[in-house]
Amino acid sequence: MTDRLLVLVRHGQSDWNLKNLFTGWKDPDLTEKGVTEAREAGRKLKAQGLTFDVAFTSALTRAQHTLRLALEEMGQTGIPVTKHLALNERDYGDLSGLNKDDARAKWGEEQVHIWRRSYDVPPPGGESLKDTLARTLPYYVQEILPGVLRGERTLVAAHGNSLRALIMVLEKLSPEGILARELGTGAPIIYRLKADATVESKLDLA
Repeated sequence: MTDRLLVLVRHGQSDWNLKNLFTGWKDPDLTEKGVTEAREAGRKLKAQGLTFDVAFTSALTRAQHTLRLALEEMGQTGIPVTKHLALNERDYGDLSGLNKDDARAKWGEEQVHIWRRSYDVPPPGGESLKDTLARTLPYYVQEILPGVLRGERTLVAAHGNSLRALIMVLEKLSPEGILARELGTGAPIIYRLKADATVESKLDLA
C-alpha cells in the first residue's frame, strides 16, 4: 500500500506579521513566537508518527526557517529539500512593507479590502491570488505531485497564499471558497491522496 502523504504547513509568525505589515516577497525572519510555532509543528507531526522522504519550501527565509525547525524537532534534517520561488508568498507590490492601517489611510478601506480579498484584482505592481495560483499550481503538478503519487512522503512549508493555491485544488474549492479559508501559522494540514491525486483523507492539526 503506497502512502501518498502530503503535508502543508504555513510558516510561523514573522516579524512583519507581528508588525501588521504587508510582507509578500520581502524577507523578514520568524519572531520568537514563530520559532516556537515551527518547532511545535514538528512536534505535532512527530506525535502522528509521520516521517518524510522529501520537502519543498519557498525562496523566502521565514518558510525555510520554519521547515528547518520542524525537521529538527522530528530528527529528520537529512532529507532532500527543494527551494523554489514558485512557492513564494503572493507579491503585494506597492503595498509591501506598508502597515495595513497606513495602506487603508492612503487608498481607503474598501480598496485595500478588494486587493486583499478579491480573487483576481492585484494591488499596484503586485499579484492577485489568481496570479499566485498561476505560478504555484504548475509547480505543484510538475514537481511535487508526481513524487507524492510515487509514495514519497512530502512536506511543504510555504505561505498563506501559495498554500491556498494547493488547497484550492486539493479540496476543490471555488475562488470564493478559497478566499474565505484562513491558514494558521505553523499549523500542519495532513493529506493522504488517492492514486488519481484526489484527497482520500485530511487531518488539520491546528
